[in-house]
Amino acid sequence: MLKKEIISPKQAASKLKDGMTIMVGGFMTIGTPEALVNAIAESGVKNLTIICNDAGLPNKGVGKLIENGQVSKLIASHIGLNRIAGEKMNSGEMEVDLIPQGTLAEQIRAAGAGLGGVLTKTGLNTLVEEGKQKVTVAGEEFLLEEPIKADVALLKSSITDVYGNTSFNKTTANFNPVMATAAEMVFVEPDVISEPNEVDEKFFTLPSVLIDFIVR
Repeated sequence: MLKKEIISPKQAASKLKDGMTIMVGGFMTIGTPEALVNAIAESGVKNLTIICNDAGLPNKGVGKLIENGQVSKLIASHIGLNRIAGEKMNSGEMEVDLIPQGTLAEQIRAAGAGLGGVLTKTGLNTLVEEGKQKVTVAGEEFLLEEPIKADVALLKSSITDVYGNTSFNKTTANFNPVMATAAEMVFVEPDVISEPNEVDEKFFTLPSVLIDFIVR
């Protein structure tokens, strides 16, 4: 097994380009890779589409990128804790696509699994269904929600070994594991980077093949 390249947050940010679609793990900034987000905020990369559970907080998490004007579109479940996101949405400065949390997670999971989408009743007979295909199964109607994928995923983990095998404990499991499967390039920012054989391999829940870079 080959060791993954361990890079700095600044080196990771340098690999991003304007206009990319980026998934960011976490829930209200808990389980969010803050060092990576901070480096991107400093890099000035712009016109980003951010896929995240929420809009972070003012000047924290993806909220930093939003406040900097680096985000042209946000795909999230709620933005209520970040007034700046609401202001930018209302002014038309930032496009916001609000998706129910469970649906968002399953759309990402579908992309990672190579599925054509997921069927859900959530949003039927509301504004959510506009422009979406409906499917009838056993006499019941569902919305077809298409897969969501990204160019890059930014993850926070509890432990990642030098090969890239990764474990998520408690709050680091917030969206991070599923996002690892649905992006072309995956960066992980671990709390701990372990050396070979320091941790029982059975402890790891995400295989090294899904990780491209470890961020120290």
